[in-house]
Amino acid sequence: MKIKIIALGKIKEKFLKDGIEEFLKRLRPYTTVEICELQPIEIKDEKLTQKILDEEAEKIISNIKPASYIITLEIGGKQFDSVEFSKKIEEITNSGISELVFIIGSSCGLSKKVSDISNLKLSLSKMTFLHQFTRLLLLEQIYRAFKISKHETYHK
Repeated sequence: MKIKIIALGKIKEKFLKDGIEEFLKRLRPYTTVEICELQPIEIKDEKLTQKILDEEAEKIISNIKPASYIITLEIGGKQFDSVEFSKKIEEITNSGISELVFIIGSSCGLSKKVSDISNLKLSLSKMTFLHQFTRLLLLEQIYRAFKISKHETYHK
């Protein structure tokens, strides 16, 4: 199964880039991971937030294949512990899905248009994280999920 992460915004901080690269390297024996960075639209007027989120939604949706399993990262999403998350990824893999897509929205969130096409709404925590940091956390948890599923040491 191929994993695609669609994220709005670029990673600027070197320490985050290094961490992301490290987990992408660690994931290579298990899966192919593609990161699709989309340019967020600057919101200059708060009254236009929903319109801009909908415009971003069009960019996001255009990067998803029809048969993909879509997981959106959302504040109100379901929370898993690492073992449950591993089982969920294994379940998706065993169902014959060829592409798993994770979507990380902008600092204003995601359009309802994107949320509505999601197969699973996921929350990494009740805490709020920088969107750039979320990408690193997500990759680490995906790596941990594969290690758990293969019964390899890493998860404790």
